[in-house]
Amino acid sequence: MTTSNSSLQSDAINTLRFLSADMVQQANSGHPGLPMGCAALAYTLWTRHLRHNPRNPSWPGRDRFILSGGHGCALLYSLLHLTGYDLPLEELKRFRRWDSLTPGHPEYGRTPGVEVTTGPLGQGFANGVGMAIAAAHLSAEFDRPAFGLFDNFIYAIVTDGDLMEGVTAEAASLAGHLKLGRLIYLYDDNRISIDGPTGIAFTEDRPARFASYGWQVLHVEDGNDVQAIDAAIASAKADPRPSLIVCRTTIGFGAPTRQGTNKAHGEPLGDEELAAAKRALGWPVEPRFYIPEDVLAHFRQAAEKGRQAEAGWRSRLEAYGRAYPQQAAELTRRLSGKLPEGWQSALPVFPADEKGMATRVASGKTLDALAGKLPELMGGSADLAPSTKTWLGGLPAFQAETPEGRNFHFGVREHAMGAVVNGMAVFGGVIPYGATFLTFADYMRAPIRLSALSGYPSIWVFTHDSVGVGEDGPTHQPVEHLTSLRAIPNLVVLRPADANETAAAWKVAIERRGGPTVLVLTRQNVPTLDRNLFAPTAGLARGAYVLADLGEGDPEIILMASGSEVGLVVEAGLRLAAEAVSVRLVSFPSWELFAAQTQEYRESVLPSFIRKRLVVEAGVTLGWERWVGEGGAALGVDRFGVSAPYQAIYREFGLTVERVLERALALLGRR
Repeated sequence: MTTSNSSLQSDAINTLRFLSADMVQQANSGHPGLPMGCAALAYTLWTRHLRHNPRNPSWPGRDRFILSGGHGCALLYSLLHLTGYDLPLEELKRFRRWDSLTPGHPEYGRTPGVEVTTGPLGQGFANGVGMAIAAAHLSAEFDRPAFGLFDNFIYAIVTDGDLMEGVTAEAASLAGHLKLGRLIYLYDDNRISIDGPTGIAFTEDRPARFASYGWQVLHVEDGNDVQAIDAAIASAKADPRPSLIVCRTTIGFGAPTRQGTNKAHGEPLGDEELAAAKRALGWPVEPRFYIPEDVLAHFRQAAEKGRQAEAGWRSRLEAYGRAYPQQAAELTRRLSGKLPEGWQSALPVFPADEKGMATRVASGKTLDALAGKLPELMGGSADLAPSTKTWLGGLPAFQAETPEGRNFHFGVREHAMGAVVNGMAVFGGVIPYGATFLTFADYMRAPIRLSALSGYPSIWVFTHDSVGVGEDGPTHQPVEHLTSLRAIPNLVVLRPADANETAAAWKVAIERRGGPTVLVLTRQNVPTLDRNLFAPTAGLARGAYVLADLGEGDPEIILMASGSEVGLVVEAGLRLAAEAVSVRLVSFPSWELFAAQTQEYRESVLPSFIRKRLVVEAGVTLGWERWVGEGGAALGVDRFGVSAPYQAIYREFGLTVERVLERALALLGRR
C-alpha cells in the first residue's frame, strides 16, 4: 500500500492507531482502546502545537506532554518513535517485555520523552498542575518582556477515569484558583470504563464542574476532526484560564464489534478484530508495525522544527544573559540543579538544652535560615502551616497575583499536594516540599510511592509523628506509618532525634537528587543533646551512628532509638552506666541510609558480637528485628493510641526511662 490512496493526515492518524494496536496484539497485553480513539487528538497536538525537540528531550524551554491515562501508553510510544526520539521500532515490538524501553505504563527516566510516570489515574493530571506552578514561578522570578523563557504550555490527555479520581478534583480546584492559564488538557470523553458505560457511576456534568473551578471549557464534538481540535487548542492557548477541551471520542475507533464498548479498553483486539479494523479504515493487514515512508517523513519534521525552536529559545536566553547577567547566571544554576556555593553555612546550630524544642519547631527555624541561601526552596502544607512550621517567614504566598511567592496554601488537599509537588520537582529549577501530619501521609500514599519509583527529588515533611500528639487521640496518632513508609523502596525516611539532627536531616533532603526524602518530626519538645558529650550530627547522613559508649570495656548492650525516643535511651544509658553496665547509645534516624552503608560501617555501629540490643520507638515494632537480631528486643506501640496528654500516654504505654531500664536489665539477665 502507498499513501497516495488517502490523505497524508489520515494515514498519519491511522499509523498511530495501528502501531499502537499492533504493539498490544504482539505483547498479548495492554490497552488498544485509548490509542485508537485518541489518535487524532494526539496527532493534532504533536504536529501543530507541541513545542519539543526529539533530539534533546530535556530542553528546558519545551512544552510538556502528559498522558495521564497511562494505560494508553502505546500511543505515547508510537508518537515518540515516529517523531524521532531515541526509541527504535524494535522497542515498540518489545512492548511490555523484560528490560524494554516500552513498559506497560509510562515510566519517568526510562523512556526518552516521557515526562512523568503515569498509570494510577489522576496522578498525571495533578503532576501537570505542579509543572504549571513551577513554570509560572520561574517566569515571575526571571522572565522579562520579549524573552519568553518560561512560556511553556503543559498539555495532557486525560480520561474519564482520571476525572473520576478525587485527586483530580483537588488539583483542578487548585489550578482554577491559581489561574494557571498555560495548562491545557484534552479530555478523552469516550464515556466508557472497564465495567461498562460511565453512566453506571459517573453522571455529573463534568464541563459544569470544571467551569465552576474557574477553568475555560471548550468542546470538540468529533474527536477525529483535526480542524476542530486545532481550533480548540488555539483558543485554549489564548485564554488566561486553565482549559479543559472536552473531546467526544470513540474508544477503539475502527474496531467493528468492539469500538465504543468496554471490550476495547484493556485487552488485545485479537487477530480477527484487528484485521477487520485495519480493513475498515483502509489499512494493510500485513505487515504489522507498518509505517508509510511519507508518514514517517511527515512526523520526523518534528526534529528540525524542534531544533529551530530550541535554537530560538537559546538565542533569547543568550540575549537575556547580556541584558541581565546576574539573573541569567542564577537561572542557569537553578536549571542545572546545582546548589549555591556555601549554602550549608546557613544551617543553624542549636545549643544544648534540657527542655529543648519540638523537631517541627527546629525544622521551621532551619527552613527560615535556609530560605535566603536557597531561593529555589519553596513549598507549603495542606492547611497546616502553623502546626507543621513550614511557612517561610517574610516571603509571600504563591497566588495568581504573586507567582513569585514561595509559600503555598495547598488547602486541605493532601493527595493533590503530593502529586503537585512531584510535578514541581520534575519540572526543575525549584526544590519543593509538602507538609502535613504524619497520619495523613495515608492520603498521599500514591504520590509518595510514585516519587520513589520515579526518582523525583520531592521532600515530604510530616509532623505530629507519634502518640506524642496527645489529646487529639488515635485518629491523629500515627503508629504504623513509619513502618509503612519504610517499606517503600528508594524512599529515605528520616526521624531526627533533636534540633541539630533536624538541621542535618534537611541537609540530606536538599542534597538528595535521586529520590524523595521524608522528614518525620515531633509535636512535643525533645531535649537538644550536648554535642560536647555526644557525637556530632554528621553521622545522621549515614542513617545510624554511635552517640556514645558509656562505662568501662566493650559494651554489654546497645540501646538505640529514633526521634523523640533517643532522649529516653540516653537517660537510661546514663543510669545503666552509673550501675556499672557498659552501654552503647545509637541514634537511628534512617533505616534506608544505614542499609546503604558498607558492611564495615554497619559493623562499627552494631557489632555482631553485641547481641543484647534494645530499640525504642513510639510506633509499631514490625521491621526492627532486622537491626536488633535474635538476642534483642523492641519497645514500641503495637496498638492504636488514646486521647490523653502525651505524658500520660508515654507513661501508660511504657515509653519511660524506667521501662527501658527494666527491659535492658532483663535482656542482660539481671532482673
